[in-house]
Amino acid sequence: MKKSQKKQAGVILGLKRYWQRGLWQKSWICLSVIILLFVSGMYGVAQWYIIRNKDKPLVFGATFIPGYAESFGLSAEETLDATINDLGIKHLRFVSYWSEGEKLRGTYDFSFLDWQLEKARKEGVSVSLAIGLRQPRWPECHMPTWARQLAKSEWEQPLMDYIRATVERYKNDPVIESWQLENEYFLRPFGICPDYSRERLVAEYDMVKSLDRTRPLIVSRSNNALGWAVGEPRPDISAVSVYKRVWDRTITKRYVEYPFPAWFYANLAGWNELLHGTDTIIHELQAESWLPDGFTMDTAPTEELYKSMNPERLEDRLDYAVATGIRRIDLWGVEWWYYMKEKRGEPELWKTAQRSLQNYR
Repeated sequence: MKKSQKKQAGVILGLKRYWQRGLWQKSWICLSVIILLFVSGMYGVAQWYIIRNKDKPLVFGATFIPGYAESFGLSAEETLDATINDLGIKHLRFVSYWSEGEKLRGTYDFSFLDWQLEKARKEGVSVSLAIGLRQPRWPECHMPTWARQLAKSEWEQPLMDYIRATVERYKNDPVIESWQLENEYFLRPFGICPDYSRERLVAEYDMVKSLDRTRPLIVSRSNNALGWAVGEPRPDISAVSVYKRVWDRTITKRYVEYPFPAWFYANLAGWNELLHGTDTIIHELQAESWLPDGFTMDTAPTEELYKSMNPERLEDRLDYAVATGIRRIDLWGVEWWYYMKEKRGEPELWKTAQRSLQNYR
């Protein structure tokens, strides 16, 4: 008998003896087999998804928020131009904050968004426009000052009217590739939001679909890993955020690295395609620091910032995202990279992004 066969026989004999010891041993073996089959199934779906989509074009995009750039003392116009022409980003997610577009009740002012879309149109950039109350960046729900003290019954219709006005204004603009409705809508632990009702999300979805049936409507999952879109609405495209290293303020009080392998997200995307026939995108790939309480992005020492995101980690995150097999990846943090380059004289993040994105083209 060969050595490998002897080893295999020894394992089988050992399991048999363990099985015969009693109920607890049988339970542990059964549980181990179930876990093994479950993980193997996840991995199989992940590999199916990766192979199925490997010939689709790989598109790196980015979220761009003018107010975030300006919070660093940057020119929003210069930051957007550098993102497009220096980094070579040709797909952008813009926001249509209610707090910006209707500062006075009943008076809409879309100038904050018009210039961005004009720039995108001029540069040949496609745009996914976020709409709704909950949109990217803190406090997540961007409600105008006049609406904050109102009951839901009083602010819900003005919000619907604002969403309608936004879609009707831009639905004929060819630069708009898709709409993203709300942002991680059911993520209760993060953000300052007055409502999480499914009824409102469905009503918004139905209204947007009635206004524009030509563009895909994106709805994002609840969080980084465990949330899942159950029930209505059923989006044309699902979106997931991918965060790897964050500060845990609740239990460990330290930086935590999520242990999920890249194929975990391929599994999520694969099941979404199998069950719903729709694809998945990464709408937020963590590419900026996640700081402990008491620090801010513009005042924290570089040493602290680099504990959760530095040039080496940035390159690793881009490779990780590609390894998921998901072919549309929107980066999160381009404004911060530009700030580090322009205001702190530390261009390494920007240069790393330039090099890595060029390698993937």
